[in-house]
Amino acid sequence: VQLQAFGGGLVRAGGSLSLSCAASGRTSNTYVMAWFRQAPGKKRELVSAISWRGSSTYYADSVKGRFTIARDSAKNTVYLQMNSLRPEDTAVYYCAASLYRSIVTRTVDYAYWGQGTLVTVSA
Repeated sequence: VQLQAFGGGLVRAGGSLSLSCAASGRTSNTYVMAWFRQAPGKKRELVSAISWRGSSTYYADSVKGRFTIARDSAKNTVYLQMNSLRPEDTAVYYCAASLYRSIVTRTVDYAYWGQGTLVTVSA
């Protein structure tokens, strides 16, 4: 399975950005998809995750109410709409896919990773 992330860039605080991640290859067994982020000097953290049919979602407390995850299973694509961005949201954002059927939150639970896309939020 290959994951390719799109979007990201530079935005001012309070602005919005949209990320997308397209999966290709043997995607039939990739159930949960997620977005992680890693800021300089910090550990990679789970931002949001979504189940195979989109019926379940997870958001980190820091992004609840501001970010929205969605997926189009027919297109094997997951999206992350980020609103009301803050400087502390600045990080490299990675999409990931898991072989688990239920949402999982650890990085080790995700078998496939995209290349990452940089999101920079200026004050």
